[in-house]
Amino acid sequence: MRAAAGITSRAHPLLLAYLLHRLSGLALALFLPLHFWVLALAMTDPVQLDGFLHLTEAGVVKLAEFGLVFLLAVHMFGGLRLMAMEWLPWSPSQKTLAAGAAALSFLIALLFFLKAI
Repeated sequence: MRAAAGITSRAHPLLLAYLLHRLSGLALALFLPLHFWVLALAMTDPVQLDGFLHLTEAGVVKLAEFGLVFLLAVHMFGGLRLMAMEWLPWSPSQKTLAAGAAALSFLIALLFFLKAI
């Protein structure tokens, strides 16, 4: 990772944004095979799909969905932040934009969670 001008500390908020973006991408990549397996159940075993869908009514699954939507939003806004870093000149306001992206990601996930419960 090439450090932008003025970033010298490993505790810098943009490094944390970088790590969160990488970890959310990894978590989403690990989730995809499970998602495709459940989609395949719709064509191969509808009874097992119905059982799985009944399981999704549990509170812990709804909490996991909140986490998944949060990771998706964090990854999307983190990718937008990275594109802005590549195409726009660096400025100190990028820390604010990174914090805003994390806050907006949490808000989106929270709204999804409140609708689910």
